[in-house]
Amino acid sequence: MTQNANTQALSDAGVSIWLDDLNRPMVTGDELSKLVETNNVVGVTSNPTIFATALSDGSAYNEQVAELAAAGQGVDEAVFAITTKDVMAACDILRPVYDATNGEDGRVSIEVDPRMARDTEGTVTMAKQLWETIGRENCMIKIPATVEGLPAISAVLAEGISVNVTLIFSLDRYRGVMNAFLTGLEQARENGKDLSKIRSVASFFVSRVDTEFDARLDAVGTDEAKALKSKAGIANARLAYQAFEEVFSTPRWQTLADDGAHVQRPLWASTGVKDPSLPDTLYVTELAAPNTVNTMPPKTLAALADHGTVEGDRITGTHDEAKATMDALEHAGVSYADVVDKLETEGLDKFEKSWEELLGSVRSELEKAGENK
Repeated sequence: MTQNANTQALSDAGVSIWLDDLNRPMVTGDELSKLVETNNVVGVTSNPTIFATALSDGSAYNEQVAELAAAGQGVDEAVFAITTKDVMAACDILRPVYDATNGEDGRVSIEVDPRMARDTEGTVTMAKQLWETIGRENCMIKIPATVEGLPAISAVLAEGISVNVTLIFSLDRYRGVMNAFLTGLEQARENGKDLSKIRSVASFFVSRVDTEFDARLDAVGTDEAKALKSKAGIANARLAYQAFEEVFSTPRWQTLADDGAHVQRPLWASTGVKDPSLPDTLYVTELAAPNTVNTMPPKTLAALADHGTVEGDRITGTHDEAKATMDALEHAGVSYADVVDKLETEGLDKFEKSWEELLGSVRSELEKAGENK
């Protein structure tokens, strides 16, 4: 099949397109395969909300739920079994992409229970359990970039496990994530692991940054403040890319690269626009740059394929402008530190609520299966 011209243009700009969606029908039918063949999709990220919706919509999970109920499995065990089965299937579908890209893409991400986000040891234990259960080297384990998550990231990488670091909002935390990545690779080398097999991405959130900044700019209410609306998210991400280029040109990194290591690519997450007045492909086309990943919800991917205009690299050479934008936001009275702190707190809360929603959906389905025995 022929790839869509717009998605191909984004890929040609050095961006890997990952789909932020995963459910049983996608992997038992041909939906995911078709997106690989026609929309340049080379990876998948999953989240609890998507799983919860899929569970309560249709009958795709009925057979497995009935088996789990008959076996007396608890809710947590059932969630683990259901989600890992979907990830295994998606990994198998994407394995040819993994092989063709030498492991760079063809990746499927699954997250550690977000209730572990403040528990370093618990995160490490569950990450290992997920990795061993899925048993696919093109899997990635998602770990939140909390303060407690940073040492967990290093410890998991040190075991040779590929990691998708998620929930990054601030530039300081992003630098901490990159340091944790380098530390993890150094430990992996000491442990005799093959560095060329370990991959990582750092998921830097975009649209949520604009949502919070714009609400505060509206509250300020001046013409100066209103003129800055919908500029923070892209400027913040572009400065993150500058940090990425700096860190991965250091002697410390080069030593690891000489031993076969691959860079930890920035991944633009939360790229569906929240403000309907904005172009629906804004956070895709304006963040195109080499060595990046953009994980898109289906609606955003469809918009890109239909009418997205990709103009190549939109980040290189924009760092001064991005810095000026962030300085102007501070001058307008909006505190960057306060915004990113709030976003991390809210992000963790949303993750936990999504997980509780998933647990509730599974609990309900197990109860139904028990009643129908």
